[in-house]
Amino acid sequence: MIRAAGCVLWRRSPSGDGIELAVIHRRKHADWSLPKGKLEPGEEARQAAVREVLEETGMTCAPGPELPTARYEVSGRPKEVRYWAAEATGGTFVRNHEVDDLVWLAPEAARARLTYDKDKDLVSAFLATRSAF
Repeated sequence: MIRAAGCVLWRRSPSGDGIELAVIHRRKHADWSLPKGKLEPGEEARQAAVREVLEETGMTCAPGPELPTARYEVSGRPKEVRYWAAEATGGTFVRNHEVDDLVWLAPEAARARLTYDKDKDLVSAFLATRSAF
């Protein structure tokens, strides 16, 4: 089992009108997705989610409600990715070896930009938790 963790990273819109979600472009996969990555040995999933957000986006974050776990196969191996809603608390995006672009989009625009249905479903789950923050 491949274990991973990530976040639906959000911030209040600089215009003051609602919220925006971070959507990243991964060069290796040529896709638009949510920040996530594999757990390191002995690492807790929530810890890994915060670390991966920082590594991939340059953003620090405050994790909130846990979102549904995504389960799928990668090259015939089962993969489980735990997700949290997480508010961006600081930082600046800098291109890196994994992520070459980050865009902040309104939730519906983020859903439209995401490559995978499982990520689009997480946006819906995230929006359902909005009363929690």
